[in-house]
Amino acid sequence: MNIFRLTGDLSHLAAIIILLLKIWKTRSCAGISGKSQILFALVFTTRYLDLFSSFISLYNTVMKVIYIMCAYATVYLIYGKFKATYDGNHDTFRVEFLLIPVVLLAVLINHAFAPMEILWTFSIYLESVAILPQLFMISKTGEAETITTHYLFFLGLYRTLYLFNWIWRFYFEGFFDLIAVVAGLVQTILYCDFFYLYITKGTNSNTRWTGPTIPMGVVQVEQSGASDVYGSEEGRHNEGGNSQAAKHTQESSPPEAESHPCRGSQRTN
Repeated sequence: MNIFRLTGDLSHLAAIIILLLKIWKTRSCAGISGKSQILFALVFTTRYLDLFSSFISLYNTVMKVIYIMCAYATVYLIYGKFKATYDGNHDTFRVEFLLIPVVLLAVLINHAFAPMEILWTFSIYLESVAILPQLFMISKTGEAETITTHYLFFLGLYRTLYLFNWIWRFYFEGFFDLIAVVAGLVQTILYCDFFYLYITKGTNSNTRWTGPTIPMGVVQVEQSGASDVYGSEEGRHNEGGNSQAAKHTQESSPPEAESHPCRGSQRTN
């Protein structure tokens, strides 16, 4: 195990713990996308089915169990114990626009046409975009609690460290998985805007943080109706603003892998 993989796993674990503690201590899941958490639970479930069929190491097994348990604990807190605080009105991302393409890609582009292989590939593709409902929710509300940004920061850090892990493994172990690398790059790119804002806005716990802009292509606007495909018209970033004032402002402003579990790897996720 190299240092990049270890620190990546610890960053991932830190993100999950930060989110759980935030929900438990505040007794609220406000600002948290339940849809993103369901997608992450689905990622871990489909990726770690080999937990029952193969043993790689104690570390590997323990980390898999922790990820699965924490994912479902988070979903339970959002949709069960603290359901009254869940902001479903803003968590309106249409996840079918993620699930359908991911399923098709997993079936069409994989290492082998076998059930476990397809499920593993599905989890890799889905993880790369599972954070989109959360980013969309922040973009829609226009702000996020600082603790939520810490959660997102450690998730992005985990993925960035895994990029270095793959580089290390390629040069020192001769390992290269194109599917995992490409999906990881996509996921890292989604965090780039967030990283920039996280660093420039600071991390004062007493302030609220203005969310990132959703990447181009995520929100599709019709020329006639001007409505987005993921929610109602009120979901646009300039929600509730005066259209003429917004237009004037715009015109006057300057332009602004995973290792394969079936191949006996020691990769935890």
